[in-house]
Amino acid sequence: MSDASNPFAAMMAQAQEMAKAMNPALESFSPKGFETLWPTMPKEFMEMAFGKGVSKDGLDAKTRLLLTLAGLTMLGAQSDTQIRMTVRHALEAGATKDEIAETIGMMSMFAGLPSMTRAMETARGVLDEHEEEGKET
Repeated sequence: MSDASNPFAAMMAQAQEMAKAMNPALESFSPKGFETLWPTMPKEFMEMAFGKGVSKDGLDAKTRLLLTLAGLTMLGAQSDTQIRMTVRHALEAGATKDEIAETIGMMSMFAGLPSMTRAMETARGVLDEHEEEGKET
């Protein structure tokens, strides 16, 4: 930690060294792997938990997830994991590729182009995986 020009980089390097010392398998650890531990919820469960279960005239799960995606886009780069998971769940709830892109695109006016671009790139990765699996978008 002798490099005073970037204390964050030094802190991260030290944390990685500590993690490797405790468990050598952590050398190749990626936080993105946590996403695979959280399954995609079925649309019916999302409707029960987040949508029509509370108010039959309330927002459906797809609309709620698109609103969540808009909010996450506003947060910017700190929400990549949440954006990927929300896009995955929005697709399951019936959102189309165009609806997801439009939701993120609308946020350029409020969050700025860098946040919108980052969210769009993140979402595109999920949409590409979804298409590779042969699912409709």
